[in-house]
Amino acid sequence: MDLEELKKRAAEAAVGYVRSGMRLGLGTGSTARWAVELIGARLASGQLEGVVAVPTSSATEALMRRVGIPVVELDERGVDLAIDGADEIAPDLTLVKGHGGALLREKIVEAAAERFIVIADHSKRVQLIGEKKPLPVEIARFGWRRTVSRIEALGARCTVRLDGNDEPALSDNGNLLVDAHFGPIGDPRGLERQLLATPGVLEVGLFNDLADLAIVAGPGGHVEEMR
Repeated sequence: MDLEELKKRAAEAAVGYVRSGMRLGLGTGSTARWAVELIGARLASGQLEGVVAVPTSSATEALMRRVGIPVVELDERGVDLAIDGADEIAPDLTLVKGHGGALLREKIVEAAAERFIVIADHSKRVQLIGEKKPLPVEIARFGWRRTVSRIEALGARCTVRLDGNDEPALSDNGNLLVDAHFGPIGDPRGLERQLLATPGVLEVGLFNDLADLAIVAGPGGHVEEMR
């Protein structure tokens, strides 16, 4: 069973928590895409009714419109349920997110959710955050070289993300994206505080104490729920 099928299995299990009338937050990336498509199919078939959702990126918004999920803005009510993927998942449900470039909007939406379910295939599981992936950091364009140097002073090797034309890639918010290679991170909460205290840093791809449930599909299609 390939990884795409495992991503779909995890998304199917998460969509089982969606009820008619819910306000959802829908994430960005290859795993979250399955959840969006499955919710759209259930709305089209009449299995779900009255579901609306806040997209975490322009790409997700475009997909929602294509599959027929009504788009709403995030307001003071927040959302009932957020569903999104992750780049790394630790046993305590600490996450690394943001390799799709939507970490700022994702964190705003998922922090506003009554419940946040993260979905993934088994390759995203780690013992310590940072084992496999660099940490995405969204920074202001003004003075970005100084901001990068301050991130590196915390122990990282940084690369500024580039687009297909070798120009700095911009988030949907018009900011730069930096991949900070820290290696395994023993104190993700402390590191998040340090980074967010750095002038020029707008958001960090460390998602601490936000996920309520992780649904992970493993070899053979076995689906595990982590709490």
